[in-house]
Amino acid sequence: MNLLANRNISLRALEPEDLEIMYRWENDTGLWHLSNTLVPYSRYLLKEYLEHSRKDIFELKQLRLVIETNGEGRAVGAIDLFDFDPFHRRAGVGILIAEKSDRKKGYAREALETLKDYAFRVLNLHQLFCNIGSGNQDSINLFKAAGFRVAGEKREWLYTGKGYEDEWLLQCINPLHRSASSQE
Repeated sequence: MNLLANRNISLRALEPEDLEIMYRWENDTGLWHLSNTLVPYSRYLLKEYLEHSRKDIFELKQLRLVIETNGEGRAVGAIDLFDFDPFHRRAGVGILIAEKSDRKKGYAREALETLKDYAFRVLNLHQLFCNIGSGNQDSINLFKAAGFRVAGEKREWLYTGKGYEDEWLLQCINPLHRSASSQE
């Protein structure tokens, strides 16, 4: 049984062959607002990133996995653990479904559930967190449906080009690790 698979998707490690798809995703200016990116990435830089991705999450403090459809094996996006903190046993989560035509098909939900299970059962993390702009209701709904709860709000945190938007912090505590204070 593959721990990194679900009904319709599998999560897999980055491969050297992913260079062109990463180049396309990272340089899609329509997606930059999701990752606070303002500059393009070169193939050279992404190739270096791919070469370093073979290192362990404990060394890099991050892990990027490709979301691939089962059956056809088509890459539809990526899901990341970042700011990995093994002492406090927590990590941030970021997710991308690159093409609009692949959104609202359940890929993100399955990828998030699969990653959450891996993070809690294999990495033994205590909690996962994410930061989402208040205008990104689809992502807020996705994370809430996966058991994340709003834990805080950063007022006027993100500049959108049209003004400022609040950013929400959402957390999901590993149900196997819940302390008495977190059960309120």
